[in-house]
Amino acid sequence: MTAGEREDCPPVVPCVGAIVHDGARRLLVVRRGQEPGRGLWSVPGGRVEPGETTAQAVEREVLEETGLRVRAGRVVGRVRIDAGAVVYDVADLACELLDPDPAPRAGDDADAAVFADAATLAGLACTPRLVETLGGWGLLPD
Repeated sequence: MTAGEREDCPPVVPCVGAIVHDGARRLLVVRRGQEPGRGLWSVPGGRVEPGETTAQAVEREVLEETGLRVRAGRVVGRVRIDAGAVVYDVADLACELLDPDPAPRAGDDADAAVFADAATLAGLACTPRLVETLGGWGLLPD
């Protein structure tokens, strides 16, 4: 245990989320195939692996979950998700699509992947606080 940590505090796991809009300002979302949030829609993302930067992690996660190549940009927000045994500290990064004709396909931890406009996103069962958080950051799709 390091200075300042308490025994009863769960470990913090660094994670990333990708905020990816296509040319029509639709948002890239995936349906989670694993816990936490299995069956719910969210932005692509996951854990930062040892030795990775947040940019490397988000680019890898988007490719693994959707088959799309992106370039990581700036951090647009952070959320902490208390999962009981651990706390996920998620840095959400704006990402630029590198594929000229993006067609997401689910892979890895995702069992579906789509670009969602505002109406489509409103009809999806999303992870808790996703829509409210993205709305607060001004990042919802058109």
